[in-house]
Amino acid sequence: MSFPTSKLPAVGTTIFTTMSQLAVEHGAINLGQGFPGFPVDPELIDRVTQAMREGHNQYAPMPGVPLLRNQIAKKMKRFWDVDFDPQTQITVTAGASQAIFTAIGALIEPGDEVILFAPAYDCYAPAINLNGGKIRWIELSYPDFSIPWQEVYAAINKNTKLIMMNNPHNPTGSVWSREDTDAMAKLVKETGIYLISDEVYEHIVFDGQKQISMCEYPEIQSQTMLTYSFGKTFHATGWKLGYAIGPADWMSEFRKQHQFNVFTCNAPFQYAIADYMEDISRYDLISPMYEKKRDLFNAFIPGNSFECIPTKGTYFQLLRYKGNTIGSDVELAQRWTQENKITLIPISVFYPGMKDDRVLRLCFAKEDGELNRAGKALQSIH
Repeated sequence: MSFPTSKLPAVGTTIFTTMSQLAVEHGAINLGQGFPGFPVDPELIDRVTQAMREGHNQYAPMPGVPLLRNQIAKKMKRFWDVDFDPQTQITVTAGASQAIFTAIGALIEPGDEVILFAPAYDCYAPAINLNGGKIRWIELSYPDFSIPWQEVYAAINKNTKLIMMNNPHNPTGSVWSREDTDAMAKLVKETGIYLISDEVYEHIVFDGQKQISMCEYPEIQSQTMLTYSFGKTFHATGWKLGYAIGPADWMSEFRKQHQFNVFTCNAPFQYAIADYMEDISRYDLISPMYEKKRDLFNAFIPGNSFECIPTKGTYFQLLRYKGNTIGSDVELAQRWTQENKITLIPISVFYPGMKDDRVLRLCFAKEDGELNRAGKALQSIH
């Protein structure tokens, strides 16, 4: 018997897997995948060990350890002066991707339409497709990746149920302005559609800017699900721990699916992070650290070969290739991995139509020595 028709026929091996394998084969410095290349704070590691030794090694409660959910609620109050009920509005998840998948699964039914901005992080579209939703793509305006609001309003119809945003934005490194977040809140309120706001890079914002969370808009709180990542914030992406915050009715449906998606998440890590979060000053160190790494690497960028598209947040930087070498962004990325020993990610893969402006993404969340070596490798590209 042959296997049934694929539910995701357009999905194959991801570009991240392909490029990472190529980097290993050719001994290239891999700035492709988005994970920190430096150790987790030893204090946080010690807290995990302590939690294990204290016996927190069995199933945690399905919505998450109460101590951690309470700490999340305290954090939201401290940063945004917004109150969330940890009993009914906060759920700990196996990373932000699971939070997004489950939030979509709890809301979207066959025939519902969802507005996505392109380029988009690659987990959004498959979750919508698997739940029978239809995507309406809105392309961000190149090169500043601003939001074309007239197109957004034109895309909304009686079937539109959800719009998704990512701020700060992966893969572009753009950060939404107050004018844009105001416009999003106005649109959601006026149309009655739902919003998922992916805010995993909330603590990585540069040049004196302040992250604007969609939780700041009480008029749309009943329509908004927020998703976050402890892995991105505390440099521990392999722990796959995040959380979702949303209205009680949506969260109730979310938890019905969550209990069968994963049931619960790693218990000792939850206790460790809850303890670690008590010192709120830790958050103040994150953006300055990454801003120094961004500036360190950007000083190497050869202006005759690349145009640096400024990153305002996240730990990603975009470069537009200006050279004369023939090839698509995918072909260039493969060639540079093989010949110049540096691996970048072509951002055409984040567009539904593989739009190719010869723009590539790099991750600068690496040790300074590795960034120095990568910068010198980049300078060998002409």
